[in-house]
Amino acid sequence: MKTIFITGYKSHEIGIFKNDDPAVRIIRKSIRQHLVSLADEGLEWVLVSGSLGVELWAAEEVISLKETLPELKLAILTPFLNQEEKWSEGNQSYYHDIIKKADFVSSISNKPYTDPSQFKNRDDFILQKADGLLVIYDEDKKGSPSFLLEKAEKENMTYNLDIIRINFQDLQWIADEEALSESEPD
Repeated sequence: MKTIFITGYKSHEIGIFKNDDPAVRIIRKSIRQHLVSLADEGLEWVLVSGSLGVELWAAEEVISLKETLPELKLAILTPFLNQEEKWSEGNQSYYHDIIKKADFVSSISNKPYTDPSQFKNRDDFILQKADGLLVIYDEDKKGSPSFLLEKAEKENMTYNLDIIRINFQDLQWIADEEALSESEPD
Protein backbone atom coordinates (compact mmCIF):
# COMPACT_ATOMS: atom_id res chain seq x y z
CA MET A 1 0.00 0.00 0.00
CA LYS A 2 1.56 3.28 -1.15
CA THR A 3 -1.29 5.72 -0.41
CA ILE A 4 -3.82 5.69 2.42
CA PHE A 5 -6.71 8.01 3.19
CA ILE A 6 -7.35 8.55 6.89
CA THR A 7 -10.72 9.73 8.11
CA GLY A 8 -13.05 9.40 11.03
CA TYR A 9 -15.25 11.43 13.27
CA LYS A 10 -15.22 15.18 13.39
CA SER A 11 -14.23 16.24 16.89
CA HIS A 12 -17.70 17.50 17.87
CA GLU A 13 -19.28 14.17 16.81
CA ILE A 14 -17.46 12.42 19.64
CA GLY A 15 -17.69 15.22 22.18
CA ILE A 16 -14.11 16.44 21.91
CA PHE A 17 -13.77 20.20 21.91
CA LYS A 18 -10.08 20.67 22.73
CA ASN A 19 -7.05 19.12 21.11
CA ASP A 20 -5.51 18.45 24.53
CA ASP A 21 -8.40 16.16 25.52
CA PRO A 22 -6.94 12.83 26.77
CA ALA A 23 -9.01 10.96 24.16
CA VAL A 24 -7.11 12.75 21.38
CA ARG A 25 -3.84 11.27 22.67
CA ILE A 26 -5.33 7.77 22.45
CA ILE A 27 -6.70 8.34 18.94
CA ARG A 28 -3.38 9.77 17.77
CA LYS A 29 -1.49 6.86 19.33
CA SER A 30 -3.65 4.38 17.44
CA ILE A 31 -3.14 6.25 14.17
CA ARG A 32 0.59 6.45 14.81
CA GLN A 33 0.87 2.70 15.45
CA HIS A 34 -0.85 1.97 12.14
CA LEU A 35 1.23 4.51 10.22
CA VAL A 36 4.52 3.13 11.52
CA SER A 37 3.49 -0.39 10.59
CA LEU A 38 2.28 0.67 7.14
CA ALA A 39 5.44 2.72 6.53
CA ASP A 40 7.46 -0.43 7.19
CA GLU A 41 5.45 -2.02 4.38
CA GLY A 42 6.06 0.83 1.91
CA LEU A 43 3.47 3.51 2.69
CA GLU A 44 4.47 6.79 1.02
CA TRP A 45 1.45 9.14 1.10
CA VAL A 46 -1.19 9.88 3.71
CA LEU A 47 -4.25 11.72 2.42
CA VAL A 48 -6.75 13.64 4.52
CA SER A 49 -9.40 16.16 3.57
CA GLY A 50 -8.58 18.45 6.48
CA SER A 51 -11.70 18.05 8.62
CA LEU A 52 -11.46 19.00 12.27
CA GLY A 53 -11.05 15.88 14.38
CA VAL A 54 -9.53 12.58 13.29
CA GLU A 55 -8.23 13.89 9.97
CA LEU A 56 -6.24 16.78 11.43
CA TRP A 57 -5.02 14.61 14.31
CA ALA A 58 -3.79 12.13 11.70
CA ALA A 59 -2.10 14.98 9.82
CA GLU A 60 -0.30 15.97 13.03
CA GLU A 61 0.92 12.40 13.45
CA VAL A 62 2.29 12.30 9.90
CA ILE A 63 4.09 15.59 10.48
CA SER A 64 5.62 14.33 13.74
CA LEU A 65 6.63 11.01 12.13
CA LYS A 66 8.56 12.79 9.38
CA GLU A 67 11.50 13.13 11.79
CA THR A 68 11.98 9.36 11.80
CA LEU A 69 10.18 8.51 8.54
CA PRO A 70 11.20 11.29 6.12
CA GLU A 71 9.81 9.35 3.14
CA LEU A 72 6.26 9.70 4.52
CA LYS A 73 4.33 12.52 2.85
CA LEU A 74 1.11 14.32 3.76
CA ALA A 75 -1.49 15.53 1.24
CA ILE A 76 -4.48 17.60 2.30
CA LEU A 77 -7.21 17.46 -0.35
CA THR A 78 -10.11 19.61 0.77
CA PRO A 79 -13.55 19.06 -0.76
CA PHE A 80 -13.87 22.77 -1.69
CA LEU A 81 -12.00 26.05 -1.33
CA ASN A 82 -11.84 27.79 2.04
CA GLN A 83 -13.48 24.98 3.99
CA GLU A 84 -12.26 26.57 7.21
CA GLU A 85 -13.78 30.03 6.66
CA LYS A 86 -16.69 29.47 9.11
CA TRP A 87 -14.56 27.84 11.79
CA SER A 88 -13.54 29.67 14.95
CA GLU A 89 -10.39 31.75 14.80
CA GLY A 90 -8.56 29.19 16.96
CA ASN A 91 -9.52 26.29 14.69
CA GLN A 92 -8.54 28.29 11.62
CA SER A 93 -5.12 29.01 13.12
CA TYR A 94 -4.68 25.32 14.05
CA TYR A 95 -5.66 24.28 10.50
CA HIS A 96 -3.33 26.80 8.85
CA ASP A 97 -0.41 25.65 11.01
CA ILE A 98 -0.96 22.10 9.77
CA ILE A 99 -1.41 22.90 6.09
CA LYS A 100 1.87 24.89 6.14
CA LYS A 101 3.65 21.63 7.00
CA ALA A 102 1.88 19.42 4.45
CA ASP A 103 3.72 18.24 1.34
CA PHE A 104 0.75 18.91 -0.92
CA VAL A 105 -2.44 20.94 -0.43
CA SER A 106 -5.24 21.33 -2.96
CA SER A 107 -9.01 21.46 -3.25
CA ILE A 108 -10.99 18.94 -5.28
CA SER A 109 -13.55 21.60 -6.18
CA ASN A 110 -12.07 24.93 -7.17
CA LYS A 111 -15.08 26.75 -5.76
CA PRO A 112 -16.19 27.54 -2.21
CA TYR A 113 -18.96 25.40 -0.73
CA THR A 114 -22.02 25.21 -2.95
CA ASP A 115 -23.76 21.92 -2.09
CA PRO A 116 -23.28 18.45 -0.57
CA SER A 117 -22.24 16.98 -3.92
CA GLN A 118 -18.77 18.40 -3.23
CA PHE A 119 -18.37 15.85 -0.43
CA LYS A 120 -19.47 13.04 -2.76
CA ASN A 121 -16.96 14.25 -5.36
CA ARG A 122 -14.25 14.31 -2.68
CA ASP A 123 -15.08 10.73 -1.71
CA ASP A 124 -15.03 9.54 -5.33
CA PHE A 125 -11.72 11.28 -6.02
CA ILE A 126 -10.02 10.00 -2.89
CA LEU A 127 -11.26 6.44 -3.32
CA GLN A 128 -9.79 6.43 -6.84
CA LYS A 129 -6.41 7.74 -5.62
CA ALA A 130 -5.91 5.72 -2.43
CA ASP A 131 -4.83 2.11 -2.03
CA GLY A 132 -6.22 1.97 1.47
CA LEU A 133 -8.60 3.55 3.91
CA LEU A 134 -8.00 3.87 7.64
CA VAL A 135 -11.18 4.95 9.37
CA ILE A 136 -11.95 5.56 13.02
CA TYR A 137 -15.56 4.57 13.18
CA ASP A 138 -17.82 2.51 15.41
CA GLU A 139 -21.06 1.01 14.10
CA ASP A 140 -22.80 1.96 17.34
CA LYS A 141 -22.05 5.69 16.85
CA LYS A 142 -23.21 6.92 13.49
CA GLY A 143 -21.51 9.98 12.07
CA SER A 144 -19.92 11.58 9.05
CA PRO A 145 -17.43 8.77 8.30
CA SER A 146 -20.30 6.39 7.57
CA PHE A 147 -20.91 7.82 4.08
CA LEU A 148 -17.38 7.25 2.81
CA LEU A 149 -17.02 3.90 4.56
CA GLU A 150 -20.30 2.56 3.15
CA LYS A 151 -19.32 3.72 -0.35
CA ALA A 152 -15.88 2.14 -0.05
CA GLU A 153 -17.30 -1.18 1.17
CA LYS A 154 -20.14 -1.22 -1.36
CA GLU A 155 -17.90 -0.44 -4.31
CA ASN A 156 -14.72 -2.14 -3.11
CA MET A 157 -14.59 -4.31 -6.22
CA THR A 158 -14.14 -1.08 -8.19
CA TYR A 159 -11.71 0.60 -5.79
CA ASN A 160 -9.91 -2.50 -4.45
CA LEU A 161 -8.99 -0.83 -1.17
CA ASP A 162 -7.50 -2.25 1.97
CA ILE A 163 -9.86 -1.01 4.67
CA ILE A 164 -8.58 -0.69 8.22
CA ARG A 165 -11.22 0.03 10.85
CA ILE A 166 -10.47 1.33 14.31
CA ASN A 167 -13.47 1.17 16.60
CA PHE A 168 -14.06 2.38 20.14
CA GLN A 169 -13.03 -0.99 21.61
CA ASP A 170 -9.67 -0.77 19.84
CA LEU A 171 -9.17 2.69 21.35
CA GLN A 172 -10.23 1.44 24.77
CA TRP A 173 -7.57 -1.30 24.62
CA ILE A 174 -4.91 1.35 24.02
CA ALA A 175 -6.23 3.43 26.93
CA ASP A 176 -6.30 0.36 29.19
CA GLU A 177 -2.77 -0.59 28.15
CA GLU A 178 -1.56 2.92 28.95
CA ALA A 179 -3.32 2.92 32.33
CA LEU A 180 -1.78 -0.46 33.16
CA SER A 181 1.74 0.60 32.22
CA GLU A 182 1.37 3.80 34.27
CA SER A 183 0.25 1.84 37.34
CA GLU A 184 3.14 -0.63 37.19
CA PRO A 185 6.05 0.14 39.52
CA ASP A 186 9.34 1.08 37.84
